Amino acid sequence: MINPASRTKPIELSQIRKMFEITNPNAINLGIGEPDFNVPENIKQAMKNSIDDNDTHYTPNKGYIELREAIADKFKKDNGIETNPDNIIVTVGASEALYMCAQAFIESGDEVILPNPSFLSYEACVKLADGKIIPVDCKMENEFKLKADDVSEKITKNTKAIMLNSPSNPTGAVMEKEDIKAIADLSMDNDFLIISDEIYEKIIYDKKHYSPAKYSDNVITLNGFSKTYAMTGLRIGYLTANEEYTEELLKIHQYNIACASTVSQRGAYEALTGPQDEVTKMVNEFKNRRDLIVKRLNEMGYETVNAEGAFYVFPKIEDKEFVQKAAKAGVITVPGAAFGSNGENHVRMSYANSYENIEKAMNILEERVVNG
Repeated sequence: MINPASRTKPIELSQIRKMFEITNPNAINLGIGEPDFNVPENIKQAMKNSIDDNDTHYTPNKGYIELREAIADKFKKDNGIETNPDNIIVTVGASEALYMCAQAFIESGDEVILPNPSFLSYEACVKLADGKIIPVDCKMENEFKLKADDVSEKITKNTKAIMLNSPSNPTGAVMEKEDIKAIADLSMDNDFLIISDEIYEKIIYDKKHYSPAKYSDNVITLNGFSKTYAMTGLRIGYLTANEEYTEELLKIHQYNIACASTVSQRGAYEALTGPQDEVTKMVNEFKNRRDLIVKRLNEMGYETVNAEGAFYVFPKIEDKEFVQKAAKAGVITVPGAAFGSNGENHVRMSYANSYENIEKAMNILEERVVNG
């Protein structure tokens, strides 16, 4: 038996994927964070054309120049971030971008501030880079929002980075502008990096998204096409940072991936430059589903914050057997503890499923778990 590298020993396989893989195929899945919509037709057609045109060769490591130009335009228009195509890398999903950041900048002994709860990949990437996690509480009484004052208390001389995710997976929380700006100021004053995962920025209700890179130079901004354009399996994302950071990130990307898929890059270009009607429809439908699931959970006695973005709710459920009972009844959910210690006594439910299925799932939970 060959021993694995010691850095992999503390890493656990994703509990989200575990729930996904053991589920009854007939169960209603509220566990996986994947839009149930199809890729918009114009994007599909762009990818078909790419294959028909034999556009299947290597691209520049950073990605097609026209795609990076479109991403630079998007950053300026949507986020107030001034960047250029040379400082953009097209990645194999935002997941690769996250891993690149950890490998390029985090080393043994570096402290990385993480919201608690937060997406489980953040902790795994920090541990794989041998960094030390410093959790910051995001409590239900603050609607799970990360507060700058709480971050400030965690900063030390060993602080290397903080990972932000707004809107948040698993809570749906959207950070306030004053906290984003204050954390950006802290990053400049204390010379640490902000790794800002903005994958859910377009899926937001009655609030506005703010990017820390608008207020600080010490930011790597991550984004992608999976959630906004229902392109999860096409594995296409991107990041931007200043020239010095991008050069280090490119070293990881170049020797790990070489370049993102040509077909996915062509689809991504069409996604950014084509009509946005389908995005608007999806977001409106997600809002309807959010309203339904929050209402039903609250009626069942499970206190649930009215999530302001993404497509997750994080109800307070103290029944330790809830996830197993729900799965047995035919509804897949994810235990909140998978996302950090503050996830204890919570359950993550995704409403990236049809309105009808969510309605059925709530009926099952009410009849067979709450009143069963």
